[in-house]
Amino acid sequence: MTIRILIADDHAIVRAGLRELLHQETDLSVAGEAANGEEALDLAATLQPDVILLDQSMPGLTGLEVLAQLT
Repeated sequence: MTIRILIADDHAIVRAGLRELLHQETDLSVAGEAANGEEALDLAATLQPDVILLDQSMPGLTGLEVLAQLT
């Protein structure tokens, strides 16, 4: 079973680093990447990932605000 992960962070270099680390694990896959909270909500609804890595301080909606809307 592969765990599908959505990465949400406004810094492209952070997303790239997390993506690279996650690709090293055979049971993890990056389902998508979001650069802000609104995009994270849209992708979460569309992709239905198993796990979402949320940056707390993104422009627009913060990670905590995204989490509140997801639950």
